[in-house]
Amino acid sequence: MPHSASSHNSSQTVDEDDEEEDNIISQQASYLTPTSPTAARRIHSTRVSELDLRKRMPSKQHSYDEHSSLLAFGDGNTKSYTAPNTGRPRFSRRSSQGSLRMPKNHSRASSWGFRLANALGSARKLTENTMGDSKASIFMDERVWYDQFTSTDWVHDSIADAFRIRDLRARKDLRGRISAWFDGAQGWILVAIIGCITACVAFFVNISETSIFDYKEGYCKDGWYFSKRKCCYFQTHCASWETWGESMSITGIERKWIDFVAYVFFVIVFSVGACFLTLLTKTEIPSAFSLSTLDENLGADKHKNRVESDDISQEAPEAVDEKPGTMVYYPAAGSGVAEVKVILSGFVVHGYLGLRTLVVKTFALILSVASGLSIGKEGPYVHISACIGNISCRLFSKYSHNDGKRREILSASAASGVGVAFGAPISGVLFSLEEVSYYFPPKTLFRTFFCCIAASLSLKFLNPYGTGKIVIFEVRYLSDWKSFEMIVFILLGMLGGALGALFIKASRVWARTFRRIPTIKRWPVLEVALVALVTGLASFWNRYTRLAVTELLFEISSPCKGSSSGLCPRYGSEILGIVGYLCIAFVIKSILTVITFGIKVPGGIYVPSMVVGGLMGRIVGHLVQYLVFIHPDHAIFGSCPKGGGLEGCITPGVYALVAAGATMCGVTRLSVTLAVILFELTGSLDHVLPFSLSVLVAKWTADAIEPLSIYDLLTDMNSYPLLDNKIRPIFTSDLGDITPKVRSHRIIDISSSPLVSAQSVRRKLELLHEAGEIDGGLPIVRHGVLVGLIPAPDLQFALDNLDDEEQSLCLMATNVTWHGNVEEEEEREPDPTDFTPYIDPAPVALDIHSPMDLVFQCFVKLGLRYICVLRDGQYAGLVHKKAFVRYIKELEESGLTDPA
Repeated sequence: MPHSASSHNSSQTVDEDDEEEDNIISQQASYLTPTSPTAARRIHSTRVSELDLRKRMPSKQHSYDEHSSLLAFGDGNTKSYTAPNTGRPRFSRRSSQGSLRMPKNHSRASSWGFRLANALGSARKLTENTMGDSKASIFMDERVWYDQFTSTDWVHDSIADAFRIRDLRARKDLRGRISAWFDGAQGWILVAIIGCITACVAFFVNISETSIFDYKEGYCKDGWYFSKRKCCYFQTHCASWETWGESMSITGIERKWIDFVAYVFFVIVFSVGACFLTLLTKTEIPSAFSLSTLDENLGADKHKNRVESDDISQEAPEAVDEKPGTMVYYPAAGSGVAEVKVILSGFVVHGYLGLRTLVVKTFALILSVASGLSIGKEGPYVHISACIGNISCRLFSKYSHNDGKRREILSASAASGVGVAFGAPISGVLFSLEEVSYYFPPKTLFRTFFCCIAASLSLKFLNPYGTGKIVIFEVRYLSDWKSFEMIVFILLGMLGGALGALFIKASRVWARTFRRIPTIKRWPVLEVALVALVTGLASFWNRYTRLAVTELLFEISSPCKGSSSGLCPRYGSEILGIVGYLCIAFVIKSILTVITFGIKVPGGIYVPSMVVGGLMGRIVGHLVQYLVFIHPDHAIFGSCPKGGGLEGCITPGVYALVAAGATMCGVTRLSVTLAVILFELTGSLDHVLPFSLSVLVAKWTADAIEPLSIYDLLTDMNSYPLLDNKIRPIFTSDLGDITPKVRSHRIIDISSSPLVSAQSVRRKLELLHEAGEIDGGLPIVRHGVLVGLIPAPDLQFALDNLDDEEQSLCLMATNVTWHGNVEEEEEREPDPTDFTPYIDPAPVALDIHSPMDLVFQCFVKLGLRYICVLRDGQYAGLVHKKAFVRYIKELEESGLTDPA
């Protein structure tokens, strides 16, 4: 039990439970405490200037990096939290005798003695506006910023923003009206800036990777920085372009072998260079966090908490004799789509959207795409644009100090990434709505659309492709599809969905076998070099595996009219030869895509999956074309025009694009977004129906083979605390079945006295941290009744500000308010031992018999961190979001889910 004032003065003994907790903490505190700089905070004095939020504005001299928090104020302090600006009189309560120092002419009604008397008195006469003033003292300021690996308190951020708007609209003068107008315009200004910067970064990446990509084959004599396309613009025989075989002619060795060696060499050099840049973002996290990794590693080992949050067993000290390792991840690796989705759901990962990650990933992406690996740049654009949005939020305190508001901007930023990647602004909006966003109010929808339009217009002016277009490639189909082709489109949807689901399974098997080899696991560069070597050796000899993924997708989806591609047969007898050549490319690309996904370089899976599906679709298209050639008079082909040539009836490029969309759907489970992307790439209203139908069939087929998409699988295997609102669990229990029993180390009991020993509170807090609930809270109970709750981050900040924690007693009263003169309150020196302003007097609570569907909706729709549980009005326990997510995962593993 917590120490009261009398027990603390009269006895220095502790009960057996506290002795056990001391033993546990003494052995675990050195490495199980989260990464917040507690020790650094505690050396600071509690000056009034440090405790005033309004003086904690970002400093211009502060340099932000990838370790800066999502809500860091940047004033140079090492403290992780900010304190409320609520004035509090200074009075230190200790076991030794002390003095009461009060300012002159103070109000008796607002004195600490009056408040303490109210808290201790049996007949507490509350003032009329006690609850309202108490809530105001909590929500009118930004109490803390969120610590690493915590979840956003959406309710608190929403209420805090409401108080901010209320104060803003309270001013009726001209200056107040201008401030209110500018406050409303900040969001539009911010998304416009984000869109323009995202387009500039995409332009830089596109221009750079195109020039570097061609270095594998040769260089331009007119300018080393020219790509082959720019060097030989509209030239059939280009004298300015020189291959490495022509440049380094060696007697007795054919030029193609020199070209082959140079090609493999540059593939390895660019890939390893991208890997070394990615490794610069290495981040280590203590294993107290129940995460596996934070990059696209399907072979990561799952970590489990050594001590459950609801139980402290006698074996706990022995379980931590061996110091655990650390989790290592690289923010610049992979595409980052899954992590951005988790961050937008309210999970805080400091540094993942930082400036260092942005710069490193941008340059590493150029090298990785230029290397010719089977990866795309479209997925990383989502991560890069989210980094730009996160950094840009620092321009306005409205977004930099409110994590919930910040995520509205991040949703728009992620959409602009897809908009510039495919040149499809509408698809970007749908992508944000369908895939990554967790909280998407109507105003965010319109703001996201504005951000995508700003990014697309900027890209149009920059003209990165030299065509005056913003799409990565553009194809136009002149002929409409025939009715009998609908059967083939449905078949392609089934094949594409199955191919995407099999890709997920194959990637998981590869990651759990090859990637778990100790040498490969220890040296990520070795894996990248091996994959690059295999890619270079296998890709050089086939033209369609040597092309860049976007150029290959454009070539296989283009119609033959006006094209000089080798995929356009002049006679029917040439079709089977082309099919055989495409089959070789299909097998090579499929294998390379499987072994490349998850290596430590930036890269996405969107376009590579479309390329694999497009090769399959082109093969099917040519086979159908061959059937029409050998059976032109069959009744099925009666609608085909006579004498129209091989493409008069069948256009294989349409089949390629239909299968490309189906395969991408099987991998990512995008549906509406993908159909609109295909429409914006072709601009053909005639083919919207085939695209949409194949996507629908592909999603149904993929869900039947593999229920999880590639990013859902990453989220599940990495144990991210994400409650997927697309999945509706089938509950057969109520809240009481998952509620842990009440334990003394999980509550603060103020039944005997509102004064609690700071040491006992610190022990409870450390046990909470050790259980992984660094964003949890300690309920405050009086005679078994829940009277409040103090969040763990707020409690840690309050304890760190105590001058003498060993001797301090903390006031935790939930029904005390004061109404003294405001000027007098500001003159008083705040009392760090008064924890009343940190207490939430009205935590969300449900009855223990509440249906689990209600609990699920509360966590999903309200974004709560925890829910207090009551039984007949008495406190019965607390359910944390992470524990509820773990329960949902168990239901999913048992098959008790109903996909929405």
